[in-house]
Amino acid sequence: MLTNARTTEDVALGIRRRVFEHTIRNNGGYLSQACSAAEQLAWLYNEELKLGAPTLPMIPRPFAGVPSASNSDYHTGAGYNGPAAPEFDRLFIAPAHYALVAYATLIEVGRMAPEGLEMFNQDGSSVEMIGAEHSPGMEVHNGTLGIGLSTGAGLAWGRKRRAEPGRTWVFMSDGEVQEGQTWEAVQAAVHHGIDNLLAIMDVNDQQCDGAMSSVMEVGDIAAKFRCFGAACAEIDGHDLTAMRDAVREPHEGRPLIILARTSPFHAMSALQERFPRLHYVRFKSEEERARMNLSIAAELGVDPIDDRH
Repeated sequence: MLTNARTTEDVALGIRRRVFEHTIRNNGGYLSQACSAAEQLAWLYNEELKLGAPTLPMIPRPFAGVPSASNSDYHTGAGYNGPAAPEFDRLFIAPAHYALVAYATLIEVGRMAPEGLEMFNQDGSSVEMIGAEHSPGMEVHNGTLGIGLSTGAGLAWGRKRRAEPGRTWVFMSDGEVQEGQTWEAVQAAVHHGIDNLLAIMDVNDQQCDGAMSSVMEVGDIAAKFRCFGAACAEIDGHDLTAMRDAVREPHEGRPLIILARTSPFHAMSALQERFPRLHYVRFKSEEERARMNLSIAAELGVDPIDDRH
């Protein structure tokens, strides 16, 4: 297993800094997802997940084509999380648009080289803008279409039947509770006693088309999960101590869902002027980019990004 002497707080800060730099240099990026989810992914990779050493090169290979019997070069990106051995945990990133944040996380914890991020969204690259099954850290393509929890539940059920000690984790976003398949997955997991299934959900109250409440009001998510029989903990998603406590919530015979309530402009307060249109931040002018560069860099404690090429 990899050992990382850095604190999880430092990893979360590093994630935000990398995503910020990428966004400034490319005049666009998934900034708000880094604001809301950095602590969650940093905690999973730096503390909570039991993973083996990566089995794929630090610098990602090009896209090797779709799976087929004749394509011996095909691989998923799961190798960046280590081997799929019985004793290790597995992680599914359900909202594929968090890929930029997930790649930054892999770099920060030493599972992918920084050069990998330079391949982001390039023709022929496996480092996809919307993470696919061949992208670093990914094993399947989930959407966000509400299928991530189903994917995790199916794998966790199989692992439980084989008496594997490793757990199955799903990282989710709150838009997925607007999809019926999420609730089918919870109901099935409870019915089958799949308690080796755990999920942490980034509840940042925003999605592609704007604020969650303006697209479809979802009500009390925790109450719904509990009514379906899952164990559920609600926490401040920027509070690492709360995450460490939440994962110890008793849930024998039931899946555990951790609702991590977050801000989509945490540590980048200048983005608040864009709320709720934060799904993908593309600067409207050079003046706005320069202003955001100065403001966010100061808040993150780094020098403004020199994006001259």
